[in-house]
Amino acid sequence: MSHCGEDMVSSLVSTLSPEERHRRDSPGLRRVNLALFIAGLTTFISLYSAQALLPALSRAFHVSPAGSSLLVSLATGTLALAVIPVSALSERFGRTRVMLVSSAIAVPLGLLVPLCPSFPALAAVRALQGIALAGVPAVAMAYLAEEVHPEAFGGAMGRYIAGNTIGGLAGRLLPGFVTDLAGWRWGLAVTALASALLTVAFWALLPRSRFFTPSRPGLGGLLRHLRDPGMRRLYVVGLVLMATFVTVYNYLGYRLIAAPFGLPQTVVALLFIMYLAGTFSSPMAGSLADRIGRRPVLLGACLVTAGGLLLTLPDSLPAVAAGLLVMTTGFFAAHSVASGWVGRRAATARAHASGLYLFFYYLGSSVGGSAGGLAYEHGRWPSTVAYGLVLLAVAFAAALGVRVSAGEKRTAPSPSPGSE
Repeated sequence: MSHCGEDMVSSLVSTLSPEERHRRDSPGLRRVNLALFIAGLTTFISLYSAQALLPALSRAFHVSPAGSSLLVSLATGTLALAVIPVSALSERFGRTRVMLVSSAIAVPLGLLVPLCPSFPALAAVRALQGIALAGVPAVAMAYLAEEVHPEAFGGAMGRYIAGNTIGGLAGRLLPGFVTDLAGWRWGLAVTALASALLTVAFWALLPRSRFFTPSRPGLGGLLRHLRDPGMRRLYVVGLVLMATFVTVYNYLGYRLIAAPFGLPQTVVALLFIMYLAGTFSSPMAGSLADRIGRRPVLLGACLVTAGGLLLTLPDSLPAVAAGLLVMTTGFFAAHSVASGWVGRRAATARAHASGLYLFFYYLGSSVGGSAGGLAYEHGRWPSTVAYGLVLLAVAFAAALGVRVSAGEKRTAPSPSPGSE
């Protein structure tokens, strides 16, 4: 069968018997939500375990803040490069198989990280870890779009993003606390062991795909999504949002350890508890988008993110903490809606659509996060905030121009009149 013919079959399957898909409050949906919550948890524990330790790693290996941030940028950069080929493999071999194999490869690489003897070795393993971790985020959105009833999709996507937020939180808090007690190697080792245990739980819980139809990987799906102006705008939203977010969390630790704050590593690590704001805002934003429309929720979330960033400007710890809380709330709400919109907008080749979104999203983390380091080194925190506000203005403008596609009108719940 031709690739075009296979896409047509996949499209028919994606709209066939929607009543059989996992509906809101069903046992099947609860299992899907729990499995992918754990998947997001373990993926982001591993991906961002080095971020809270950047000041300690700068001291240990005598590298600058921008140089140390490569340990985050390399992992997210190689993940960005891997998500498109991995998503293509999932079109051929299946969503669940790719997620399970990817997570199995990531476990031993995570256990190698604390054993690295030098900064180049640590950077190399982190780069490989990013490739291995790509399988879950590259496929999860497509899996949800195929298996979950449209009425429950936004909430399910939000719960998956909530797992990402708690994983990001645990990946920063856990090594931060352990590092103060036993050093950075033990901090990373404990994180890797926790991730391995969570991976086993993910393997046990993940339900098999029921609505997946194999197709041969090709460029047709990628080009189709790139020709869609709405998809391109959503990809830009993901890129600049993530660039802003990673910049703030990469370099805020350096600001708080230095004067006038002078905080210890353990206290700085506690600020990552703000990730819990995203745990609540992402499912709420997804459910709200199901009811009133995606565009107004996405635009509002961008404004909330910008407002939170501005609040971090004063040299006041309560102001910084409040700003970080507001910014994190807005960011995860925006990411939940934008990523869910990509999955719903794609009538065919959904893994390609989500793979492209994640490519740009993690490209923002890698390139945008490193560029944010240059802003911090040249103008400290005011320049970092200015850099983030410019990026958020781009996100707002891109989101403003997204229109609902014909495919969305056929498959998605009807929004309130005029909401999108």
